Amino acid sequence: MSLVILIEDESRMRSLLDIQKQLVPDLIHIMRKRYDLMQSIRYLQPVGRRALAQNLQTTERILRAEVDLLKDWGLIHVSPIGMSCTEEGLQLLSNMESMADELFGFSDLAIQLERLLHINKVIVVAGDMDVSEWGKKELGRVGAALLKLHAEEDDVIAITGGSTIAAVSEHLTPSPHFRGVQFVPGRGGLGEKVELQANTLASIFAAKTGAQYRLLHVPDRLGPDAVQSLMGEEQVSEVLQLLKRSRVIMHGIGDAVAMAKRRKYTDLEISELTELGAVGEAFGYYFNAAGEIVHRMPTIGITLDNVRQADVVLSLAGGSSKAKAIMSFAKQSCQTVLITDEGAARAIVGQFRQARHPDAQLL
Repeated sequence: MSLVILIEDESRMRSLLDIQKQLVPDLIHIMRKRYDLMQSIRYLQPVGRRALAQNLQTTERILRAEVDLLKDWGLIHVSPIGMSCTEEGLQLLSNMESMADELFGFSDLAIQLERLLHINKVIVVAGDMDVSEWGKKELGRVGAALLKLHAEEDDVIAITGGSTIAAVSEHLTPSPHFRGVQFVPGRGGLGEKVELQANTLASIFAAKTGAQYRLLHVPDRLGPDAVQSLMGEEQVSEVLQLLKRSRVIMHGIGDAVAMAKRRKYTDLEISELTELGAVGEAFGYYFNAAGEIVHRMPTIGITLDNVRQADVVLSLAGGSSKAKAIMSFAKQSCQTVLITDEGAARAIVGQFRQARHPDAQLL
């Protein structure tokens, strides 16, 4: 099929979607509701009706009618242990992936964020991680696809910890793209769940892809003297040299206060961060709304200089509560791709409009 025909087909599809939105806007609303319902079942299966209703923030009574329809159409299976998608249902979701961006406005949101945040590429997925667990799984699915796309043989790939990066590991599979790759943790441990720490995730990423990995056996938060002492250790020094060579970096973006709490900051330290205007965190750096570094942890791991030298920086963050954090880190101008969700995207657009920012005129 020629490129001209593909462009014509895409143009016709856009025209059809525009007509549907104008003539039967309620149809798009219904499609979106059922799409979200099936995505929730897909990622939570087997799931009971009560848990599904809570996840979608609706009632079991309202949910019952939709579930019965999907069951009658052969798209979901209902059993004593819960609901799950049938093969037909999974195929339908797969077929809709190429249409969802246009159909539900994700493409338009992504373009708006690219203009507002000055990021080369933004991808917006369905959901809001603050209210729906499956939104995080969607971020993970897209993140895994992009990691495979950008990985090259013998790369050093640095990753940070956290639940969003952990979601990426669920979708990784062996590929020639990862031949000779080394996954390296970008930071030490936060003292939280071991399965969410960068060390653990580096080993899981390697196991899932057939790659290699190195570990960084240091706490995430250290005193200045401890930092100097540990940096002299041969094993630590070797990992730091690898981090400097990282061609690809995958990381999350955190809310400043939430990350401080995870690092066991005292109430006084958190109060000081708040007074400094800290809204976002990445790589141990805390940023205010203007993107200025207002605090940096004494720690061992990847630095912003390392990040700026990397060829590919994949940032993953979702949830409407992360809007300010995402905006603050974007001002570092070091991201290649931002992968976020609809909740965060709409919150970011709202922040620009509320502030009457000049760039909001681009919307």
